[in-house]
Amino acid sequence: MPPDQPEDDDSLLRRIARGEEPALAQLISRHGRGVAAVATRYLGSASEAEDVVQEAFFRVWQHAARFDPARAKASSWIYAIAVRLCIDRLRKLKLRRWIGLGGGLDVDFDSPDPGPGSETTVGDRQALAQTRSAIAALPDRQRLAILLSAVAGLDNARIAETLDITPGAVEQLLVRARRSLRGLGLR
Repeated sequence: MPPDQPEDDDSLLRRIARGEEPALAQLISRHGRGVAAVATRYLGSASEAEDVVQEAFFRVWQHAARFDPARAKASSWIYAIAVRLCIDRLRKLKLRRWIGLGGGLDVDFDSPDPGPGSETTVGDRQALAQTRSAIAALPDRQRLAILLSAVAGLDNARIAETLDITPGAVEQLLVRARRSLRGLGLR
């Protein structure tokens, strides 16, 4: 492979399966931010998301030899691992809160991320908080589909691979999610 051409994800996973740590570092560099963004938005907690990202890439390291490029793209496989971990983590957090053991989420969906500074207006912050709150209220599958589309930038085929559903089902999830958001006055 020419030195100026980046190595594809499938090649990186083959190298990871052979125990090459630099290949894992490249894969994390390529997909870590997107996985972290989806996990943070889904869980509502940066610290919980960080744990999910670490566990997801640890599982990539452990199971890279099991990856089958004929079944899914590498990015879909990585996001699928992270999505399953997010679902499990949220379930555990809700259970802990329900039985009174704490473990509450540390990010309030109603408070926006710190913006770029003085350019961000109060109205923009309120609109962002309203959007985040509305997305957080969507049913789980719709929320995952919208986050994988909007935050991770995956197309419907990759989302389908990630969620192990058909592209048509993804389209329906996105249509319903967008309809719900529009019903709340969000675009």
